Amino acid sequence: MHHRCLATLLLTAASFLHAEVPSVPPTPTSLPGLDCFAGMTTPTGDNSAICPLPRLEWFGRVKRNNDQAAKVAGQIQLVFDGDSITDWWQSWGLSIWQDRYAKLGAFDFGIAGDRTENLLWRLSQGQMNGIHPKLILLMIGTNNLGNNTDEQIAEGIKAIIDRYRSLCPDAVILLQGIFPRAQSATDPLRQRIKEINKTISTYADGKRVVFLDFGDKFLEPDGTMSPEIMPDFLHPSAKGYRIWADAIQPVIDQLFPPAK
Repeated sequence: MHHRCLATLLLTAASFLHAEVPSVPPTPTSLPGLDCFAGMTTPTGDNSAICPLPRLEWFGRVKRNNDQAAKVAGQIQLVFDGDSITDWWQSWGLSIWQDRYAKLGAFDFGIAGDRTENLLWRLSQGQMNGIHPKLILLMIGTNNLGNNTDEQIAEGIKAIIDRYRSLCPDAVILLQGIFPRAQSATDPLRQRIKEINKTISTYADGKRVVFLDFGDKFLEPDGTMSPEIMPDFLHPSAKGYRIWADAIQPVIDQLFPPAK
């Protein structure tokens, strides 16, 4: 697999070099419908979702995250990882983050635009060096929808779980189902996400890997998505982040019991 992954890196390097990343997170309403990196090319027959791959335009962000984490490695007990949806706990969800998670020794490694292969590459480059968290909250895969099959995306998520398990064997991984996207309940992406979540739910053992799918909490009774919850029908608003926080709180409370 490694020689094919190398081929993927070489084939996509030129495209990566021409990509632009905003210096600050854009507002959700300014984002395109598919929050995925353009220009990916994969050798025929290979699964790009499991090939650890950097995004050459985001090396600086990865280095800053790793440098910041290294300074407080011994204090990090709660890790969030994923793409822009996780990254923007630091913007749209910041007030909740400061209220609920900062005091628990939380660190957010999520980077906007990341796909499974990008997260795998980050893990291969020392992201978790010296960090021994109690709980890892993982959600990734929505950005792969434009380039990978459902099976490939699930395989990429499995590879990340396996990598995290090897790096942090004492941690519990809370694997969160990919959030629903698109306003309409009949949008094809909705069914794809359901199928992927059904597959990745089988990766949980209920002990070291726990699966939680609360995507329906973001939807109206008829299955449509309100712009009040997800303005671009992909990224949560501040209200959406509160729904998210409430959904995961019982799991967090198990590992970090509230003070009596």
